[in-house]
Amino acid sequence: MTDTVGPDPQYDEFADEFLDHARDSLYNAHYDRPACLALLGDVSGRTVLDAACGPGLYAEELTSRGADVIGFDQSPRMVELCGQRVASGRFRVHDLADRLDWLADDSVDLVLLALALEYIDDRTRALKELRRVLRPHGALVLSRQHPTGDWIRHGGNYFDTRVIDEVWSRGWRVRYWLAPLEQTCEELHEAGFLIERLLEPRPTAEAAEIDHDRYERLVREPTGFLAIRAVPDPRHRQ
Repeated sequence: MTDTVGPDPQYDEFADEFLDHARDSLYNAHYDRPACLALLGDVSGRTVLDAACGPGLYAEELTSRGADVIGFDQSPRMVELCGQRVASGRFRVHDLADRLDWLADDSVDLVLLALALEYIDDRTRALKELRRVLRPHGALVLSRQHPTGDWIRHGGNYFDTRVIDEVWSRGWRVRYWLAPLEQTCEELHEAGFLIERLLEPRPTAEAAEIDHDRYERLVREPTGFLAIRAVPDPRHRQ
């Protein structure tokens, strides 16, 4: 690959602001989190790896549901915020691009990768690491921006995988990969996963009270996120 995204120190700069935003926002609290938590299912007594854990909103909810949570993020400030929210969790600074050399094979029951896949340059390599640490009957739940929504926003060739560099409404500069759904499915296959479920979620009813226009759009158009539950393929050898 010629383009790269790589670690971005700016996540430290807007970590606190992101926490304030994502705690109750339509897209995070009433759209992405409900979908991913539903796909994770019953987490009580299970060890969950929260990959790219951010400020700990998922970790907090998973812990409240009885999970033993391990997490990491490339941003030291995100990890600090996560630790403050979930004192019982084990969190560290780590980049998804690097090997999870601090986790043994078959050591976690579930992996959550929420809205982070797009920021990885070598996604297949990262997914293989997540596959390695999963127990044979475990599952990976990931969410990503819906590729159809990306294509509507950015135009061009839907099948052209490329890096997008843009500034979001709060002045947050982000770089991420725009890729078709087919590529995400192929990357999961190459990493040794079988797709068990794919959701194009709808926002909760409460989302209509936050922003009625966006709520109406998300219940009728594929312009937000999608979520996938994938399980280790027993035919695949590491």
